[in-house]
Amino acid sequence: FGVPSATLVVWQYLIATIFALPLITRIGLGALKTRHPFLHQLRALVVAAGVQAFAFGFASGVPQWQMVALSMTAPFFVIVGSTIFLGEKPTWQRLTASAAGFAGALACQQTGPGAVSWMALLPILAAILWAAATVLTKYLAREESAESLTLYMLLLVTPNHLLITLLLGLAAVALPPGIFPHGLATGLDLGLRGANVWILVAVLGLITAISQYFLNLAYKAADAIFLQPFDDLKLPINVLCGWVLLSQIPTLWFWPGAALILGASLFLLRQEQAATRKAKIVSMAASAARL
Repeated sequence: FGVPSATLVVWQYLIATIFALPLITRIGLGALKTRHPFLHQLRALVVAAGVQAFAFGFASGVPQWQMVALSMTAPFFVIVGSTIFLGEKPTWQRLTASAAGFAGALACQQTGPGAVSWMALLPILAAILWAAATVLTKYLAREESAESLTLYMLLLVTPNHLLITLLLGLAAVALPPGIFPHGLATGLDLGLRGANVWILVAVLGLITAISQYFLNLAYKAADAIFLQPFDDLKLPINVLCGWVLLSQIPTLWFWPGAALILGASLFLLRQEQAATRKAKIVSMAASAARL
């Protein structure tokens, strides 16, 4: 429909926020008490920038299978960020998984023998930004409640999308024609034209709100380690949808790359499960010794 990706994302998240108002009301504004307002804003800005990069990747014609596979490198960037900024120790298992994941990303970038799609860097940029948001979340979670983290994200992510879109629109107007990517932003006009466009964007916003709601329910019912394999299912599902709905067939390079990324993710999951069990056993033994 010719809608720039930045404009599409603004409306998508604005509508999602409207649908999420019952959740915001249930949490209550009392959860806004914080010692780290700047970090909450930075976290929302980084998340919004990641979504913008991911959406522009789709608008630029990067195949769906490639977008999803490369975005799955985010956990490996989290390991790097947690080691540098949070002081977490990089075990050999984490380093091995990260190396395999990055090797898989390089393979998925290939669109043919000796060819690299530079637009495929967009989902990697999104993965880096989302990993940065995860590191910020881990840091804030040391002092902030889950309700505070959720509420700040719900309230700040849409204004940050609007901020990014306006800055991109100004750049599109100020730069000479042909320099700024047309599919990203075309100016300061954020209007949507046509009933079909409004309906599709409304449905997209509703799906975004529903998915976030069920994700929150999932994290309440189970820990992140248990849920990770279900997140990995998005790769085969998106490959199938891209093939059936968009006639996007992965290249030969995709399969070994995706196998490396998925295998590294599952290997890391298994190691984290073992580490969690060991920590629980040590904690129980220490508690028993004090009795």
